[in-house]
Amino acid sequence: MRSRSDVLETAVLGLLNESPLHGYELRKRLNLVLGSFRAFSYGTLYPALKALVMRGLIATTENDPPTPPPRKGKTGIPGRTAKPKPIGRRRVVYELTAEGKEHLQTVLATAGPAAWEDDNFDVRFALFAQTDAETRLRVLEGRRTRLTERLETFRQAATHPRSRLDEYALELQRFGLERAEREVHWLDSLISTERGRAAAQNRPSQQEQTKKERG
Repeated sequence: MRSRSDVLETAVLGLLNESPLHGYELRKRLNLVLGSFRAFSYGTLYPALKALVMRGLIATTENDPPTPPPRKGKTGIPGRTAKPKPIGRRRVVYELTAEGKEHLQTVLATAGPAAWEDDNFDVRFALFAQTDAETRLRVLEGRRTRLTERLETFRQAATHPRSRLDEYALELQRFGLERAEREVHWLDSLISTERGRAAAQNRPSQQEQTKKERG
């Protein structure tokens, strides 16, 4: 199982692979796109960024803050305008290096059990646009297998004497069962879509089929 820091690393590299971002914008994207990362604070994110820089997976540049348009009549000298001062301070922008792109592709090409766990699956799914079709399907099928096992555990627990559980524990058990059932249904739909796309890509075009028949 991958650690929480590894999951954060994948999320950061994936977002930076889309475009360079400064720290504040990166954190906003993590919170917006990857809802499970709302608990990450600046105190967690910036040490992770520093570690990625030291490993050569990302690099930093600095952007000058925006400068407002000049304002007339502020220098006390006729015909001259005051030199505007930049607003704010210089921002550090993070971007992926060639090594970072290579490392990210290696991570996104894996589809083992670690990719099926709750937090990691959320991140991997958010980066599916950067993942090849075969790996996407393997991750979805693996996640479905994991959820099916979880459903069986919930159902077995439901057969135990109900007197051992109070009403709140029973409600939590019911909620977990319903949530797992909904996710399995959702995964079935995604898997069907991915298989349909793969079949369509492998199916010869009408033109190719006609040439084959004539040949």
